[in-house]
Amino acid sequence: MNEPSFSEAGLSPAEPSTVEALPDRWTSWRFAMFGVVWRGACLELRQAFGTDLSVQFTRVPWEPFGADRAHRRRGGSPPADAMKECPMVFMPPITVEDALAKIHKKAWMLPAIQREFVWNTDQIRALFDSLMRGYPLGSFLLWSLEKEQAGNFTFYDFLTDYHERSNPYAPKATVPKGYDAIAVLDGQQRLTALNIGLYGSHAERLPRKWVDNPNAYPKKRLFLNLLGEQGDEELGLSYDLQFLVDEDATKETEGALAWFRVGDVLSLADSGPAIMAELEKRGINGTPGSSGAFKRLYGLYEGIRKQPVINAFQENSQDPDRVLDIFVRVNSGGTKLSNSDLLLSMATNQWQERDAREEIRSLVADLADGPGQFEFSKDLVLKTGLMLTEAPDFQFKISNFTQANMSRLEKGWTEIRASLLRAAGLLASFGLTGRNLSAGSVVIPVAYYLHTRGHEDGYLTASAHAADRAIVRAWVFRSLLKRGIWGSGLDTLLRHIQGAIRDNPGGGFPLAPIESVMASRGKELKFTPEEIDELLELSYGKPRTFPVLAILYPGLNLAQEIHEDHIFPRSRFTRSALTKAGIPAEQLDEYASRVNGLPNLQLLAGTPNVEKSNRWPWEWLNGNHFPTKAEREQYKAQNDLDLMPENLTGFVDFYEGRKQRLAHRLEKLINSDRLPTSETAS
Repeated sequence: MNEPSFSEAGLSPAEPSTVEALPDRWTSWRFAMFGVVWRGACLELRQAFGTDLSVQFTRVPWEPFGADRAHRRRGGSPPADAMKECPMVFMPPITVEDALAKIHKKAWMLPAIQREFVWNTDQIRALFDSLMRGYPLGSFLLWSLEKEQAGNFTFYDFLTDYHERSNPYAPKATVPKGYDAIAVLDGQQRLTALNIGLYGSHAERLPRKWVDNPNAYPKKRLFLNLLGEQGDEELGLSYDLQFLVDEDATKETEGALAWFRVGDVLSLADSGPAIMAELEKRGINGTPGSSGAFKRLYGLYEGIRKQPVINAFQENSQDPDRVLDIFVRVNSGGTKLSNSDLLLSMATNQWQERDAREEIRSLVADLADGPGQFEFSKDLVLKTGLMLTEAPDFQFKISNFTQANMSRLEKGWTEIRASLLRAAGLLASFGLTGRNLSAGSVVIPVAYYLHTRGHEDGYLTASAHAADRAIVRAWVFRSLLKRGIWGSGLDTLLRHIQGAIRDNPGGGFPLAPIESVMASRGKELKFTPEEIDELLELSYGKPRTFPVLAILYPGLNLAQEIHEDHIFPRSRFTRSALTKAGIPAEQLDEYASRVNGLPNLQLLAGTPNVEKSNRWPWEWLNGNHFPTKAEREQYKAQNDLDLMPENLTGFVDFYEGRKQRLAHRLEKLINSDRLPTSETAS
């Protein structure tokens, strides 16, 4: 590899011992190639990060490694006078083990402006694979706060045991009064990933498991397969690193314990005899794979405990505005923060009486645990807040993160929280849940309407508001069923709906003005015959299926637990079951293709659905849960079950006949601004 020319590096040929302007990546390369110590490097962020990055270093000489090198490797810092003279310095590199020790001693913490941990297990595995292969981890950015400043800020510890539902957030940290603090401005995701992989665990929900099922979140830790010849090819991994439950990791592979918990590398006494003893204990020594196993464990040991791969710049300015600017630019120029993370960073820094991060976390959790169990994002919560506080613009742009907007958000937080919870409760009373709500953004204008009208909790149940709730319900369902309403152009749509509600303060829900402004944005709530046909092709479990069934069959109280039920049970429509029931082979596909279709679905309260289970529909209809014949016949007529055949051979005719009825009824109802409800259906 050829050394860059002086002109490429921004150096003057006449001054080879000084640096005027040197890109960060070139500095790292030079440091690695020539073994030099860069002392007192000052970084001034003058322009936005990206191709226009402009960095300037003070003119200081290069120094070769010598006695000072040993001092730095022991963890020494640049001279104090250099630290004070320069706002930002390059710190001596340290190992992963040493960096995590600083985290556990609370020498390094997270500032409140940091986002949540967002990496997945594949990213964690890839990071450890890079370490074992000797790849660099990139640079880190720290902020040194003197004790006079440290007490003015909120800090968080690093997450160790991640649990998607019960422990997804870093806990709050306390800086003892009179102590300095080091905050990590850039590198939180990597350091948290290292901490979880070495010291902690990761638990995320298994597919097809309910959110509230405690067994849906198995606790897994990171393991290295000592006998694994190849890692995940799709991820490009050289080493077989996997998150496993302990029970799976203790299973033997060809008589050996191949899975080594990555964190146990910290307990090895050395990289020679201790590794050999570990392999012996696991029944690997002396086997054909022992040589490869030693190399893998040695590579892990070196990557974690020996190689100084943590390279960091440290910002020493005590000016919080400068540091916040650095933080926003760094996190907007690389792996971008999410929309809400940037706004939450500003809110956290600017709220005076409340902790913005804790407040928003708490609200998101309460929405997930409340009626409907809606998993609304922080983005949605913050956008709702901006809309309810009448912010001039509630797009997620840095120019909107003003002190005035943040002040309004904090002052109105109690009402914002109540209105959003109330709106979620109203959606839940319509039968919507986190599982069948296809567009969470619909809750924002509902919350704004309740907020501006001053509606309290009584609105959700009072008979005086039943007609208004029916109008809201019809609008919500139709907007969820119409494709493209809550997709592109969301901020503009919300602003127009906001204006329609605000400019029509009298009476109830201003449906006509709202639909008028929606139509002006190309989002008209009118359904064509082709769109109605598409709705009739919906199937079991699709998000839009529930609203269609709720419109077609309004007799149920949707505020209670409601299930989508197969009229003809799906479990009886396997090919073997159909054959056993006497269905000819040439008709099997005809039956199987219809079992999940809309005409074979109905809405049932939770308990009756459990009782129905996989019984044939004619058996269930003749059950004792219908006290009288009249009630049974009424239910059949209301739900188009009067077409019910006497046996399975009539299923296809039943399906097609009910589909025609659904089409006729849906065509009449879908374009109405007042859909029947359980309160009006009777």
